[in-house]
Amino acid sequence: MEIDLGELAFDIDFHSSDQLVAAGLITGDLHLYRYNPDSTPVRLLKVQAHTESCRAVRFINDGRALLTGSPDCSILATDVETGSAIAHLENAHGAAVNRLINLTESTVATGDDEGCIKVWDTRQRSCCNSFDAHEDYISDMNFASDTMELLGTSGDGTLSVCNLRRNKVQARSEFSEDELLSVVIMKNGRKIVCGSQAGILLLYSWGHFQDCSDRFIDLSPNSIDALLKLDEDQIITGSENGLINLVGILPNRVIQPIAEHSEYPIERLAFSYDRKYLGSIAYDHILKIWDLDDLLQDSRHSQRNEAEVIDSNRDEMVVDANPSKSNKGTKRKNASNGDGSNNFFADL
Repeated sequence: MEIDLGELAFDIDFHSSDQLVAAGLITGDLHLYRYNPDSTPVRLLKVQAHTESCRAVRFINDGRALLTGSPDCSILATDVETGSAIAHLENAHGAAVNRLINLTESTVATGDDEGCIKVWDTRQRSCCNSFDAHEDYISDMNFASDTMELLGTSGDGTLSVCNLRRNKVQARSEFSEDELLSVVIMKNGRKIVCGSQAGILLLYSWGHFQDCSDRFIDLSPNSIDALLKLDEDQIITGSENGLINLVGILPNRVIQPIAEHSEYPIERLAFSYDRKYLGSIAYDHILKIWDLDDLLQDSRHSQRNEAEVIDSNRDEMVVDANPSKSNKGTKRKNASNGDGSNNFFADL
């Protein structure tokens, strides 16, 4: 499925329980579409959400509202049914709001162009945490709910860890010599993976954030602008060359390219609520919705064939009286990563 947005999109998000997808555009417009694999996607809403571009968008309040952030420094909540404004936080930041993510049922986090990260208590309608975590724009964030720690990446080339309980920047990595653009938490919380401008994946071990423990260079030199966690061992990457790749983590390898959005850089990737579809946006003004099973089918066949080869090698090793070396197989987990929804304006 393809949706011509007409303008450059900066962010997309899928509804938490319905076939709806939202896009924030460079014009400041917010678009909402209903998608169906058996018909052409239909636009339900077009709202002038901001006076400047709409850089960040998230469904909140069980999908009943959309939250957006903008370079006009404001955060806006829009009713999904009517398109009317529910609440407007003017001057939410001192600089352009660049990223927005959901944390708990009553909190969201925003990051701006000057490296400030804020956590908002939506019941009190106030800022409950503010972190001067970086010296440059916040490119991405991820949340570890078990430890209440917020990870941030920045154009200053560092990874930060903000402790929400202690209200402090708990750790910050050394300069990575390149802009960090995306971040995911892998291996059941033991590893953090960051995508960089140079196309290198940097792996950090949890609790050892000073310097990366591993670097994976096979996607270089194309910048890795978007990362999605498929399971604890695999991520989906969106790169500057328009390719969407399936990548294994520890062992690190490009399993295979699974889609090509266009020849233009990919801006964002997102899963649908049921994880049946993958959404991608790029500089070509097109929102593409891919059937995830179709994308991953070839890779599953490839992994199955590799496993059969490994098993065959093991059988040969058993009958070989003088083996020269041993081969080790790799078992892959298949744990999904659910994404909860928030009751952002529950008390308004």
